[in-house]
Amino acid sequence: MPLTHWLHRRIRNRLEMPDLTMPLRPANESLSGLRIAFVSDVHAGSFLDEADLTEICLRVQAQEPDLVLFGGDMINTRDREILLFRRALAVLKPRYGMFAVPGNHDHFFGPDISLWQGFLEDNGVQVLMNRGVRIEHGGQSLWLCGVDDLTEGDPDLDAALDGRREGETSILLSHHPDFFCEAVDADVDLQLSGHTHGGQIRIGGKAPLHHSKLGYEQGWFIEGESRLYVGRGVGVTVLPIRIGAPPEVPMITLRSLVERTETKALVQEQELTVDQVDSLIETVQRTSEPV
Repeated sequence: MPLTHWLHRRIRNRLEMPDLTMPLRPANESLSGLRIAFVSDVHAGSFLDEADLTEICLRVQAQEPDLVLFGGDMINTRDREILLFRRALAVLKPRYGMFAVPGNHDHFFGPDISLWQGFLEDNGVQVLMNRGVRIEHGGQSLWLCGVDDLTEGDPDLDAALDGRREGETSILLSHHPDFFCEAVDADVDLQLSGHTHGGQIRIGGKAPLHHSKLGYEQGWFIEGESRLYVGRGVGVTVLPIRIGAPPEVPMITLRSLVERTETKALVQEQELTVDQVDSLIETVQRTSEPV
């Protein structure tokens, strides 16, 4: 209905792209500067059409990410909704490629998601369903992997991590954040998840529904050496309403501990904010100019 489309455009216009930092372990500091766009819970079809998706992906590409990672629920309820991504995916040109895992909505039209997977792979997106790949950056490697959906699929973390080298930085895509327990046990550095929409509707800072039995609603969570980021996602389900949980595509930059220490020193000496210093470092790294 026209009213629902108007409401969703209002939500889309509030899309946030926060700059976040993921600290690296000292042995892997050469990966510092790698920039990741995490796109989850688009739910294309019901309220987002081809033009909407293309506009969103143009905004993502403007951030010049090295990787674009799709965290599941790209579609809503119909398998043909994945076809709406054709133009949108064509505008994305990340240096190291695009990767995706399925969410529960991607499975809703049946256990066979070959159309979903085939379309993505034909359009430049590698599907990491219980498998991983190695990304080389700055003379060092990163193990990027993904698992099937926790509720509607058959996730296999052992298969996803098969091939990871000892001490190698690992990033796991899992649509459902409650899979973080397994990631912690496997010493995964970073898990990226969606599914919760940040509650989608938050009243007084609390969400009546958040779809995580373990309280992983939104933002950062840390267990030992492992970190989880739960994104609020781009789209909505049922109704085009978000209250207190605006849509987001977080931009995550890997950072060495040395750089973070230097950042704190610059903050003290130059009276700059951490975000300002991080922005300066990212600009220098992109242009290859010395600090």
